[in-house]
Amino acid sequence: MEVATADDETAFAIQELLATRWAIASADRTAHEPGEPGVRLCCYLDLRQQPGSWTC
Repeated sequence: MEVATADDETAFAIQELLATRWAIASADRTAHEPGEPGVRLCCYLDLRQQPGSWTC
């Protein structure tokens, strides 16, 4: 999944929110295209998780 946001903080907040419902291979950095506004974050989503079924 690719997320486009205004800043890194928002991109990582969205990634964290997605991780509450999906198994996710998280990203540790965003990408910025020179001359373009905002940032992009790419992460991979897998199986849908049921509330309370995912433990670390």
